[in-house]
Amino acid sequence: MSNGLATTLPATNYAPVLPRESINGSDADVVDANVDVVNSMYAELLDIEEIAPNALRSYYVDFYLTQTLGGGFAQYVFTTPDREDTDAYVRAGLEGMGATAHLDLFNRTVAAFDSLSEEEADAYLDGDADLEDATDTAVPDAVRFLEELDGEFGTLLETEDLIVLNAAWLRSQADLLLLDEEELDRHIAERVSRIPNLAERQAEAAEDDLLDTPEFEIIIRELCAVAGHTLLKITMGDPNYDHDGQTTLAWHFSTDQGEFLMLEDEREAVMIHPDTKEILAAVEFEDEDD
Repeated sequence: MSNGLATTLPATNYAPVLPRESINGSDADVVDANVDVVNSMYAELLDIEEIAPNALRSYYVDFYLTQTLGGGFAQYVFTTPDREDTDAYVRAGLEGMGATAHLDLFNRTVAAFDSLSEEEADAYLDGDADLEDATDTAVPDAVRFLEELDGEFGTLLETEDLIVLNAAWLRSQADLLLLDEEELDRHIAERVSRIPNLAERQAEAAEDDLLDTPEFEIIIRELCAVAGHTLLKITMGDPNYDHDGQTTLAWHFSTDQGEFLMLEDEREAVMIHPDTKEILAAVEFEDEDD
């Protein structure tokens, strides 16, 4: 996908969708409702080609606004690993909602950042605007210029409010669908049912989730499976738990059958009852070589 305008983005027949009750809410309510719907679609494994383009453009303009308010363009860059697609949606969204001054500023800021050397980009992303005062080391003019553009962004919001423009644009969509909660759930489920490789996507998502899951949670889940329990919540880790006169780390968690603890050593992990100390399940660790 290129960095061009809306005409270069993937076309679909899907319409933007909003909860019915949100349309008469505040401008922020409307924008947030679209964000929630898009997040729900992503969570159900829909890809960008299966979500309404204007819903995505609104979504990424709000993402750009949120990140830039939080930490300038540097934070937008830091939280956007692959900017090519996101930049394209931001540009198209700003253009579509009539935020012409913001579009000009975005293009100037992108050009300024992309022209930085690696050292200059690191200085900007590290927030070294005060580096010269703190260390007597000169900050490159290009980095100073980007800091000035960040300041221009805040000033521009006073005359070109992106939330107001974004909400008005969403409300004006000719094909906008307004659905109640149950209708929205069915609508997303129907879209998901059209995914030709759903099982493959689900397997990939499960693998990604496993890679992102902390080791202690994986162990607790396995212990619950062995014990025939359903994990409800991991409450806390207690590094000072007294077990048989020794201080050790204990993870507190709840299942559909009560409150339990997970203890581990180099060889195994056990699930015990906190009061009776009964061991309900145990899993042995494989050797690292295995």
